[in-house]
Amino acid sequence: MQLDGTDRKILRELQLDAGRSLDEIARAVGSSKTPVWNRIRKMREGGVIGPQVVIADADKLGFEACFFVLVRTSEHDADWQGRFLHAVRSRPEVMEAHRLAGDIDYILKVRVQNPRAYDVFYQALISEVKVHNVTALLSMEEIKNTTALPV
Repeated sequence: MQLDGTDRKILRELQLDAGRSLDEIARAVGSSKTPVWNRIRKMREGGVIGPQVVIADADKLGFEACFFVLVRTSEHDADWQGRFLHAVRSRPEVMEAHRLAGDIDYILKVRVQNPRAYDVFYQALISEVKVHNVTALLSMEEIKNTTALPV
């Protein structure tokens, strides 16, 4: 799907706050409600826009510890990978998971209440799947967190 300047303006506005009314978004991009709604609908149908969600405040909900977990494995076969992916995808503590190029095979972003809760997560993970090495890094301060792409 090709996006023009107006589509990109709409996307920027939606990324700031998709909960605003169509009237507010249309005003912000210099258009009227119906054309903006049609463009949003086309971007949804084209897969440019995914589901709308609420971003909850982890700290206010008691998930004060954010760990970045570096995983190295000595196994790369399909069976191990399937078990690892299932373990990661089924754990609600895992906010993000990425397969990497380089010395580290995977990095996980894990949100838990405290270090003790991380240990419970860690013990569950290593009981489900064999890993060669796990390094957990505790985030001391979140400096920037955004879901907005630079469109």
